[in-house]
Amino acid sequence: MNTPSSFSPKMKIILTSVLGVLLATLSLHAAITPAEAERLGQDLTPLGAEKAGNADGTIPAWTGGITTPPANYKPGDHHPDPFAGEQPLFTITPANASQYAEKLTVGQVALLKAYPDYSLPVYPSHRTVANPQRIYDATKKYSLTAALEAGGNGITGAALGVPFPLPKDGLEVLWNHLTRYRGIAVERFIAQAAPQRDGSYTLVQFDDELFVNYCRDDIPPDQLVQQIASSNILLYFKQATTAPASKAGTILVAHETLNQVKEQRAAWIYNAGQRRVRRAPNVAYDAPGTNADGMRTSDQFDMFNGAPDRYDWKLVGKKEMYVPYNAYRLHSDQVKVKEIIKPLHINQDLTRYELHRVWVVDATLKPGTNHIYSRRTIYVDEDSWQILAVDQYDGRGQLWRVSEAHCINYYDALLFWSTLEVHTDLIAGRYVAIGLDNENKMYDFNLKRTPQDYSPGTLRQEGVR
Repeated sequence: MNTPSSFSPKMKIILTSVLGVLLATLSLHAAITPAEAERLGQDLTPLGAEKAGNADGTIPAWTGGITTPPANYKPGDHHPDPFAGEQPLFTITPANASQYAEKLTVGQVALLKAYPDYSLPVYPSHRTVANPQRIYDATKKYSLTAALEAGGNGITGAALGVPFPLPKDGLEVLWNHLTRYRGIAVERFIAQAAPQRDGSYTLVQFDDELFVNYCRDDIPPDQLVQQIASSNILLYFKQATTAPASKAGTILVAHETLNQVKEQRAAWIYNAGQRRVRRAPNVAYDAPGTNADGMRTSDQFDMFNGAPDRYDWKLVGKKEMYVPYNAYRLHSDQVKVKEIIKPLHINQDLTRYELHRVWVVDATLKPGTNHIYSRRTIYVDEDSWQILAVDQYDGRGQLWRVSEAHCINYYDALLFWSTLEVHTDLIAGRYVAIGLDNENKMYDFNLKRTPQDYSPGTLRQEGVR
């Protein structure tokens, strides 16, 4: 029998390498301990954020978020602003940006430098995030079994909740964003604008649907974990372009796979002109975003979506930063789209920034892979796991595009999500804004859907109606 001392030097090198791979794999799959899980709902929020405020009181403690609508809210309303009477504490401008640079993203600093009229109005911080109790329960339960699949391209052992409430690396933070709670089924009526430098634009209207397989309530949680493992489906998505007339009638349906390296997302398009359904090309990675005039990629929708395999994701740490938050004015039906869309950048007077703790993750393109962004730095809200901002770099390593998600608590549905995403191209001097809902009817969070509603056959029937 061979002993370690009897192995040849070459064999020892091979065994050492194999052991290193095994240890890395075990580390990749390690879940948190029961003692760590017990912190959820104690010193940590049920989703894993620090419950306490910061030392100087500029970030308050989390006390449960907004769990009931304001008294003046009625179902179907554009959500009234709970903080309508507040005024900015101060405003960050190009003239005073250096005072606040430590708490600004690289992208924010660049925007302030690029546009003399750019500003960030900073308001008192409010930790408004709240989710249903079943999401909290699932987060605690499955935090003990959740694991990254080999390579970090998928997850196992989790459903409903945040899989990694105490993240150990950048991929775990990213998967928390990809699986965060956005309801079970929702229909959104939103618009997108990609204005020219002079501010002129054509409004593209979308009617889109999201049915989140990961968060279904019609299957017992443990069975849902198994169903997700066998189906590899994270969610179903449908997007119909309804205006302008030249683009109307096109419908996209996608089955978003959990591990897209193992199995690409399946997508179909109904083309109104051809009146037929065809299999869509791989709508992923840096393919152009729908009707965005080249101003964003497919994987920028929802700030980041799809497979993470082309990047190395480094967890930089947690930091206090001024980020877009509680953006109820940008969501208001008292504001017209033309008041938001302005030349070069949106109307920053309608924005709201607050001081919050965010996880910072730096993603760099892996050797041998390709993407138009060589690097992406993402800033993820500790309370909701929503990506709030992204800095995107070109192949030369220069900052190219800056993205921000202006979010609110949809308190009728107990979820925190963007109401407007803005992706600004610093080189082109243009931007695209998606999510404009001010002049549209409000989202339907009570939508009833099944996976069969997103089949190619159903798409064909819907298209010819």
